[in-house]
Amino acid sequence: MKRLVPFPFLSFLLMVLWLLLNQSLAPFDILLGAVLGLTLARVMLILDPNPPNIKRPRAIFKLFFIVAYDVIRSNFAMVSIIFSLDRRKPTSGFVNIPLQMRNRYGLAALATIITSAPGTFWAAYDSRSGVLTIHVLDLVDESHWLKTIKWRYEGLLMEIFE
Repeated sequence: MKRLVPFPFLSFLLMVLWLLLNQSLAPFDILLGAVLGLTLARVMLILDPNPPNIKRPRAIFKLFFIVAYDVIRSNFAMVSIIFSLDRRKPTSGFVNIPLQMRNRYGLAALATIITSAPGTFWAAYDSRSGVLTIHVLDLVDESHWLKTIKWRYEGLLMEIFE
């Protein structure tokens, strides 16, 4: 069964996406969505033959709530800066963070997390040294960002992927 449908959840999601985009539950659309879902899921084997190995799925939920809280807090901080509620000029800057994590899926998730919070941007990553460079719009305390990335995100991502 795994040979025929290597990624059943992905196939299902692709079919549902097709049906949502077409706004139809006609038999032909369901059949075409199923064929697309199965075909595109098989293409994933060519693109990425080594799927991620998730060690602790429960840590995903903890990480989700931490990231959601941080994104909401960051949104309020950006509103404050945009409308000049702080009455101080933001100081932007770059922060270099040494990472222990080398898992490509963990690094991709970390890039998504960092970029999803307003005011932060994944600027560079040196795979040889493991140093991540982020840009922060309102850089008040460099050590705060070091602790946030290392202890709040990297630790959980290493639990999940390594």
